[in-house]
Amino acid sequence: MAELLLEIFSEEIPARMQARGAEDLARLVGESLKAQGLEAKSLRAVGGPRRLTLVADGLPKAQPDTTEERKGPQVGAPEQALQGFMKAAGLTSIDQADVRELPKGKFYFAVAVKKGRPTAVVLKEIVEAALAQLPWPKSMRWGTNPTRWVRPLHSIICLFDGAVVPVEFARVKAGNTTAGHRFLAPARIGVKNAADYTAKLKKANVVVEPGEREEIISRDLARLAAAEGLSVRADAGLLSEVIGLVEWPVPLLGTIPDAFMDVPAEVMTSAMRKHQKYFALSTKSGAFANRFGVIANMVTKDKGKAIVAGNERVLSARLSDAKFFWDQDREQPLASRVEKLQERVFQASLGTVLDKTKRLVKLAGHLAELLKADTQGAERAALLCKADLSTGMVGEFPDLQGIMGRYYALHDKESAAVADAVAEHYSPLGPTDACPSKPLSIVVSLADKLDSLVGFFAINEKPTGSKDPYALRRAALGVIRIILENKLRLPLRAAFGHALAGYDALKVDAKKISDEVLDFFADRLKVHLREKGVRHDYVSAVFALGTEDDLVRLIARVDALAAFLTSDDGANLLVAYKRAANILRIEEKKDSKTYAGDVAAESLGAAEGEQLLNTLNGTAVIRIVREDDFATAMAELAKLRAPVDAFFDKVTVNTDNADQRVARLTLLARIVVVMNQVADFSKIEG
Repeated sequence: MAELLLEIFSEEIPARMQARGAEDLARLVGESLKAQGLEAKSLRAVGGPRRLTLVADGLPKAQPDTTEERKGPQVGAPEQALQGFMKAAGLTSIDQADVRELPKGKFYFAVAVKKGRPTAVVLKEIVEAALAQLPWPKSMRWGTNPTRWVRPLHSIICLFDGAVVPVEFARVKAGNTTAGHRFLAPARIGVKNAADYTAKLKKANVVVEPGEREEIISRDLARLAAAEGLSVRADAGLLSEVIGLVEWPVPLLGTIPDAFMDVPAEVMTSAMRKHQKYFALSTKSGAFANRFGVIANMVTKDKGKAIVAGNERVLSARLSDAKFFWDQDREQPLASRVEKLQERVFQASLGTVLDKTKRLVKLAGHLAELLKADTQGAERAALLCKADLSTGMVGEFPDLQGIMGRYYALHDKESAAVADAVAEHYSPLGPTDACPSKPLSIVVSLADKLDSLVGFFAINEKPTGSKDPYALRRAALGVIRIILENKLRLPLRAAFGHALAGYDALKVDAKKISDEVLDFFADRLKVHLREKGVRHDYVSAVFALGTEDDLVRLIARVDALAAFLTSDDGANLLVAYKRAANILRIEEKKDSKTYAGDVAAESLGAAEGEQLLNTLNGTAVIRIVREDDFATAMAELAKLRAPVDAFFDKVTVNTDNADQRVARLTLLARIVVVMNQVADFSKIEG
């Protein structure tokens, strides 16, 4: 067994492309090795600022030999057939073929052993193909080179069992040398294998492993902060990006001038992370500190003083812009900026952001009434929630929309509840983002998302496959989470109706759009609950009733249904239900009629039938379901198990007595109707 070491050394690869590039390289090489019978015991690729590195260990030194068989003509076949077979099989004499006894007689077989090729030969083909197929999001040409790649290539290492594999790509021939840090150790370095490669690069100020670079940054930055009684604010996204910007991470601390400390912490954090890739720090009380962390890619004689000073100058210039916008924006009330939203298009067919704002005001008022929230406060928050889009600060830092609206609303003496609703109406932005929990924030967030959902469905701009340009799946999931996490008793059809009222100019079929959006919610809810271990068919069984649009009640019903069906009574009753429904479907189709209505006990002609009918007549399932007591409703259903089992054990439904047959089929229909008051059991799998 031997090792493959592959390094692609280039100009700086964008940080956001490194991990995916390494994954794709490992996938392409791994799949090709397996296809060639050369599967490695271990294979891993990593990315860095100037290199992709792959190591495959435990590779055989040659492909395994393979045997190919070719079936020929029957013994005694004409000479012409034999000659054609020998030519195709590469035989000089028919005696070289095997003769085998088959059911239809004796036949010739040619058996050829194909010698496996040396792994090094196969690797050249595999690596060159993988490099050509690597799917970079963006690629480029350089000089007169016709090959496209993410960045200009400098060198390739391709060593198998210590020997160079003569790979050539983009006019670069593979060798056994690489280069260290661009400034600290730029000389070429000869390597023998993966361990030698990693060790020598570390001496040349290059940390190959992204995980090790992450550990150095996190550990050393935390140590520097702790020495000053501070802590580093968690920022996984920034850390992931910085790992891809440095080969030799050197954390340093800089200082933010006091003149900028009255600017909101979110503004300074955004300015530092977005433009400069700096880490924000906190005091022991959790307040924003006047220090920042910067990760240098350089070791200097002055221990980074010049680097810190340079970064402080750059940050001061950036924060000067932010302070200017902060001071300027507060010179006029947030409410005065609402009319300027007319200048921003929400969507060509759905109007401007001002049009959306006007719809939100009305919708928020209706939702506040439904949810018993402050209607006036909800309408005020809805009016202001998009206004900060017209501010200079949000124009410069778009990620602060909503956040700045809250600051400006508080400056204008708006209530804290209104200001919080302005800040939180975009939430949740993703599955891990916190949901609004304050009444006005809930109302305005729901209004914003519902307006978008019904609007885009009304103009037939629905998500398709993997495409969702207007993030409607995220909006629907946000509505679901807000309702469920806050246990809101919100009838969705009523909410959709109020939202659609804002689009009366579109002249749409409101019921059709509501049905489509509700179906869309059902699909999103299945995804949401599947992640929590709830079966999708249980959700379908409840949604299929067509009357359930209260998500809190729906979940309670689904939970009760799941608990019921995992019990013996539930599992057996489900089997009986499916049996009853199948018999009923077959007989109704055969008779071209449906069986429904009342059943006279004496017409059933069987004591077991009378007992089942009495149990069905005595059940309180319908009343209990209306009272939202689904656990009790399931317990009530469980009472059907014994009489249903007895009925199917002792009674023949399709009896020769026509009147009894009709009565018994009608009884089966009654079973289906009663059970379907809880859920459509036909939707449940198994």
